[in-house]
Amino acid sequence: MKEDKKMIQHYMKSQEERKKLYKRSLWIVLLSQIFGGAGLAAGITVGALLAQDMLGTESFAGVPAALFTLGSALAAYLVGRLTQRLGRRHGLTFGFISGGVGAIGVIVAANMNSVLLLFISLFVYGAGTATNLMARYAGTDLASEKQRAKSVSIAMVATTFGAVAGPNLVTPMGEVAKAIGMHPLAGPFILAAVAYLLAGLTIFLFMRPDPLIIARALAAYEAKQKHTGSVESIPAQKVSRVGIFAGAMLLVLSQVVMVAVMTMTPVHMQNHGGGLTAIGMVIGLHIAAMYLPSLGTGALVDRIGRNAMAVATAITLAISGVLAAFVPGDSFIGLTIALVLLGLGWNFGVISGTSIIIDSTTIHHRAKTQGSIDVWVALGGSLGSVVSGVIVAYSSYAMLGFIGTSVALMLIPIVYWARLKQKRREESTLSA
Repeated sequence: MKEDKKMIQHYMKSQEERKKLYKRSLWIVLLSQIFGGAGLAAGITVGALLAQDMLGTESFAGVPAALFTLGSALAAYLVGRLTQRLGRRHGLTFGFISGGVGAIGVIVAANMNSVLLLFISLFVYGAGTATNLMARYAGTDLASEKQRAKSVSIAMVATTFGAVAGPNLVTPMGEVAKAIGMHPLAGPFILAAVAYLLAGLTIFLFMRPDPLIIARALAAYEAKQKHTGSVESIPAQKVSRVGIFAGAMLLVLSQVVMVAVMTMTPVHMQNHGGGLTAIGMVIGLHIAAMYLPSLGTGALVDRIGRNAMAVATAITLAISGVLAAFVPGDSFIGLTIALVLLGLGWNFGVISGTSIIIDSTTIHHRAKTQGSIDVWVALGGSLGSVVSGVIVAYSSYAMLGFIGTSVALMLIPIVYWARLKQKRREESTLSA
């Protein structure tokens, strides 16, 4: 749907109105993220347990996470392309509604005891996961350079409310499912279906005008008017391939480590006598650490810089991996600390990596680039979830922690290389 030309002109001529639209867009994203957070929590918490119950072995416990991360990869691509063509509203609506449909499929599969339908539905369910992550970009379209990390962080911290509540509703939703004659592990997916559908409707009904379309129109208008002095100019951006690569690697490797360790933690705890309530609490605190510190992280990224926080990402994830390797499987407190650090490291990586990518792209091609990068993020998460199950089945959870630490530490030389490359490029430009 094309935005009304008069509306676009209205925002072009008034900086105050642009600020109001920026704040309004953030509120809409915030509300949708609350619902979306509850939706993504279901698969993270009980997806592996549901597959283990239906298949009778833990060797394939990583398959559910692999499927919905593969599904999220396809969704990231489709949402990115839809967003590039039609704007944030249509792209995000499509993704959230697809996630809701997938969750409904999981419920049906669990009650029919159909493994094939379960796998197909988990794949579709992954669209919600991708869209929930991609929604963080919507708040940055009208943000200034100094507001970008803060905008990402506001979008992410909103996810906390739903994401923390979701895992802690595992037992109550299981009881609800049992009361209506369903598989108890299907209960959280009932919550997911409702949450994702509400997130999609929120975006569709209220994200008008579309911030991305307005931002593009403003950029084009500013380009034409930059010599007249009739409007405040927006600093021109240039595409930085080095920045895009560094930001992408930061996002991908953070996702690989986080998904790998997180996926197998519920199975690891269950094998050491942990109940669903304890597992739900650990995963709930882990997800809280993924999103709740976002406002502080956004401020740090803007204040001390993207590269410094990228190094902090590597160190935090590495410590988490070491703790996971050494903490006993029946230690609720020890695993909680490890998983909280895992979530915090991921949070550092997502906000700093996203900010680097936004800084390195232009508004005209940003949505397409963001979608493409999130495809690789999802594929990385899929790889991490599949490999994690194999590693634990044929070696140990401790080995998984050590491997996660090694992968996390790879981020430090990547950040150093990108910084050196960028510095040389700037020196070359100045000397020319």
